[in-house]
Amino acid sequence: MTRTRMSTIVLFIVIGGGLGWLVEMMLVLTGRPALVPPVTLPITLGVLAAVVLLLAWPVRQSVRKEDARRVDPFRATRVVLLAKASALSGALLAGVAFGILAFLATRPVIADGTSLWLSGAALLGGVLLLIGGLIAESWCTIPPDDRSDGSSTARLDDPGQAASLP
Repeated sequence: MTRTRMSTIVLFIVIGGGLGWLVEMMLVLTGRPALVPPVTLPITLGVLAAVVLLLAWPVRQSVRKEDARRVDPFRATRVVLLAKASALSGALLAGVAFGILAFLATRPVIADGTSLWLSGAALLGGVLLLIGGLIAESWCTIPPDDRSDGSSTARLDDPGQAASLP
């Protein structure tokens, strides 16, 4: 499994931003109120980022220390997949929140400033989830073996074998 590329993250942010802008535009054009993220969204995204980091910590400890307790390879695989999904979801949600924020900020009349603050908080929550997912993914990376030929292979009994290789 490869690490999440920056181009993929940027693509998800751009797609999310476009979707957020278009949905807001369609809602307003059809006479409906603009979508404003709830106050619970950034809180939930921040908690999810913390949970992903907490789940990745034992894998990091197992990979870093020789005498550490071994982690089940299937658990390491699940954690690295959750970290990757969190990073991509955070990028998409941050893009949607940015699109909503950009749409609301460019309107000539803003009903209340609360919608801008809530959109900004949702953007911050998406960025927190993105960063948490990327950090957790890096924690699940197997360090390269010190070999004279320069090749790096994971051992079958290695606790982080299922994690991404650098």
